[in-house]
Amino acid sequence: MTSTAAKVSSTASDSVFDIFADEWGPEKIVYIYEPRCGLRGIVVIDNTSIGPAIGGIRMTPTVNTKEVFRLARAMTWKNALAGIPHGGGKAGIIADPRQLTMEKKETLIRQFARGIETLNQYIPGPDMGTDETAMAWVRDEIRRSVGLSSVLGGIPLDQVGATGFGLAVCAEVAQDFAGIKLKGARVSIQGFGNVGQHAARYLVDSKRGAVVVSATDLAGTVYNPDGLDVEELCRLMKSGQKITDYRAPGTQILERNAFIELPVDIFVPAAQPDVITEDNAHLLNCKLILQGANIPCTNVAEDILHERGIVSVPDFVANAGGVICGSVEYHGGTKTAAFHEIEEKMKENTYAVLRKATTEGVKTRDAALNLAKERVKEAMSYRRAN
Repeated sequence: MTSTAAKVSSTASDSVFDIFADEWGPEKIVYIYEPRCGLRGIVVIDNTSIGPAIGGIRMTPTVNTKEVFRLARAMTWKNALAGIPHGGGKAGIIADPRQLTMEKKETLIRQFARGIETLNQYIPGPDMGTDETAMAWVRDEIRRSVGLSSVLGGIPLDQVGATGFGLAVCAEVAQDFAGIKLKGARVSIQGFGNVGQHAARYLVDSKRGAVVVSATDLAGTVYNPDGLDVEELCRLMKSGQKITDYRAPGTQILERNAFIELPVDIFVPAAQPDVITEDNAHLLNCKLILQGANIPCTNVAEDILHERGIVSVPDFVANAGGVICGSVEYHGGTKTAAFHEIEEKMKENTYAVLRKATTEGVKTRDAALNLAKERVKEAMSYRRAN
């Protein structure tokens, strides 16, 4: 089975450049289409001046070029700020993994992998809708992926919770800037998947001592001001139940968007893009936001949060643990080395961003962007112009 790829690069129509192009990229936008198996895929390689791009393959029924580009650009900044030798890229497969048989999903992933085989400047990893099994299929096809099972010599990101661990490390640094104490801090987590679950576990452990009082998934929100049993919530999710099946004295079952107004110290959006918008940013009742998801907050919402004095650590700072882990794996490192690298880099980068934002009186996202752009611009200056 051979895919048909339509590549948009230097010969693309003006409209593509008008929509996406700027001084940073993207270097390539590639569409992969195979009607015989129903594959429709998108790859955006944004900027590889620091090194080959690392970024996940997202599988959702609504993913589109704009979303993949935004995610790829976020990876450019994330990887630069994390101090790893990689640029930014991202991919999307337009399909609903919940509606696919395992056989159908494998067919789509393998066909997509064959479609990106010649894109040597893009190293795929897991993202929403894909996992270590999907990355094993990709590796089997093109010998190039991260987030692999330990059986294949990889560091399975979802199992070890690299992104969630990074969020907890980020919270350790951010607590002083937000005027809170992590021990005893009330936490709300929106999106209780792999990132949200591991973030919860690391935040409530004996080292940090926070209390998760609210958790949300597609079924709704569970809230208990005295705290939720994180391990019981994780057990429910692993068994295929809904988060709203959680039962404990004092727990309230609320509708899905109720998390917005709950009184907490820390809010962790760990699900879809654009959860925090200009329509609800003024309703958030927290002091610190750790952006666990990719692009969970719109630009206007960031302005509102800054004006309200809420410390919002941007996605490409707060959730960089996963890509740091992926980079260590790609270069042959171990899980122990990866967690050491995550802790060191997350502490250093979170402090640098929040310190810059505080001293200059700017949004945390602007401070982070400026630092990332400085690094990418320096790397671009070393590249041959012609």
